[in-house]
Amino acid sequence: MAFHIYTKTGDDGSTGLFGGQRVSKADLRVEAYGNVDELNAVLGLACTHSRTAEFETVLAGFQNTLFTLGSDLATPNPSDTNKGKITIPRVTAKHVVPLETLIDSWESELPPLTQFILPGGSPLAASLHHARTVCRRAERGVVELASHEAVNPEVVRYLNRLSDALFVLARLANYRQGLSDIVWKQEQEQ
Repeated sequence: MAFHIYTKTGDDGSTGLFGGQRVSKADLRVEAYGNVDELNAVLGLACTHSRTAEFETVLAGFQNTLFTLGSDLATPNPSDTNKGKITIPRVTAKHVVPLETLIDSWESELPPLTQFILPGGSPLAASLHHARTVCRRAERGVVELASHEAVNPEVVRYLNRLSDALFVLARLANYRQGLSDIVWKQEQEQ
């Protein structure tokens, strides 16, 4: 039996959360996990610019965790994490700590950052900077959601750390390709 991608249940502007609750597609929770979905897509695009298995593996790991994070956000009631044969995983500290390890490792390879830098350089670095800005928007959306209803606090921690990791990874992508950071040149008043 073939399944259709369309269900027509959202034609009224609503969508279903895991657990059965229907909410507006403009709901803060839907906006939050929509931003995470966009971030995941931007990382997929960044991966197409990668020239190394190392970067591709790291980006695929981020994407997999973001899928977990999105399902965490789409399941507002902790008691709904187990429904039948489906178990919804939650983001935990075990997702955050490896990001810190990666950041520390990458920073040890880079020259110290002494000035503000502009997004850009190689296509991979530019894509990673784009992903970083989408990550920050996703983080702001989750923080806004958390000001109205319960959200797993590890979700915010993960997004905060991921944006830092993407910044450092963008610098590393340029560095490994022999490109310097693009330094911000403050305009002088006339």
